[in-house]
Amino acid sequence: MKHSTSPSSRQGAGDYLSPRPPASGTADGLLTAPDDLLATRAGEGDEEAFAILMRRHSPLLLALALHTLGNLQDAEDAVQEAFISAWRRLPEFRHACAFSTWMYRITVNRCLNSLRRRPAPVPLNAVAEPTAGVDSSPAQAAEEDALAGALADALGALEPRQRVCWILRELHGLPYEQIAQVTGTSQQTVRGRLYRARRSLKEMMGPWR
Repeated sequence: MKHSTSPSSRQGAGDYLSPRPPASGTADGLLTAPDDLLATRAGEGDEEAFAILMRRHSPLLLALALHTLGNLQDAEDAVQEAFISAWRRLPEFRHACAFSTWMYRITVNRCLNSLRRRPAPVPLNAVAEPTAGVDSSPAQAAEEDALAGALADALGALEPRQRVCWILRELHGLPYEQIAQVTGTSQQTVRGRLYRARRSLKEMMGPWR
């Protein structure tokens, strides 16, 4: 593969980046290579290495964006923009944190920017999925769907930075230290935001307790 590291070539490639199946000539070692190695090669212009990183991390980043924004199109746009930004900035990536943490940070920033552009809070009903089992009665299914919708709306009512911390902790299982790295804050700040988010959710979900 011919590698190119000029700014213009990186920008051109980044405009069209999207997860794609492995190329027929992709070495098995590259497919199973650690993120650090792939990020280094991608920083040198290896598009196939970056495509592997995209396939590896896209599902979690899309879930994060969807829970944060509540709209699939907005979430897909945010993740696409995050990967384009990452591709252009990879030559500057110094491995001070894990590649996944770096991508979480870029995606969170894209999501927060998207929320700031919105004129008013948007309910996150799109996040809720039917939770009824196969054997659930119609009444039980309706109640479970209503509960999921209420939780999604309550999550959407949270202050965005609190919402992000709650999602990263409760849905993605990130430790406090990593959440602090993602959000560019201290662990104490993360704990404070989580405390306020949990308290607000508890109050808003009171009728369902």
